[in-house]
Amino acid sequence: MPTAVRFVPLPPRALEALLADDLEAARTITGVRLTEWFLSDEITWLWRMRLDQIAGDPRAADWIARAAVSVPDEVVVGAGGFHGPPDESGMVEIGYSTDPAHRRRGYARAMVTELLRWAATEPSIRTVRATISPDNKPSLATIAGFGFAHVGEQWDEVDGTELIYERPPVQAA
Repeated sequence: MPTAVRFVPLPPRALEALLADDLEAARTITGVRLTEWFLSDEITWLWRMRLDQIAGDPRAADWIARAAVSVPDEVVVGAGGFHGPPDESGMVEIGYSTDPAHRRRGYARAMVTELLRWAATEPSIRTVRATISPDNKPSLATIAGFGFAHVGEQWDEVDGTELIYERPPVQAA
């Protein structure tokens, strides 16, 4: 099982290259060997959404789109980040997705671990949120054991009903 991942930013130029099916340009921009999955329909909708988000709020670029690279072997295994910078209440929502070629090896948990570590270093963050479809058993299992509490439900136009989980960025010992 992997012990860690590190996140490499996917700046707007890299997202634009991915949407243009130019994997080599995106690799050059990021400095990591992004996989073909980064060009797949499973994830390209997210690149378009994130570019639109950055156009509306340029400070979001630092928070939302990153490649997940396994440590120490330096293999790109997925993508993750927050849904945006902290809101006015200090809440951020985590997002993560594992390349199908690397699923069921602990990389999603490693991404959650790194996102929580990152959140703990940001003084403005008071709450970390995860929203998950009740049918997404793998993602529900991924956050189990991280201290997230179920606090409600919401309706998402893309995913339908989502369960809302929250926790502080740093857990009490």
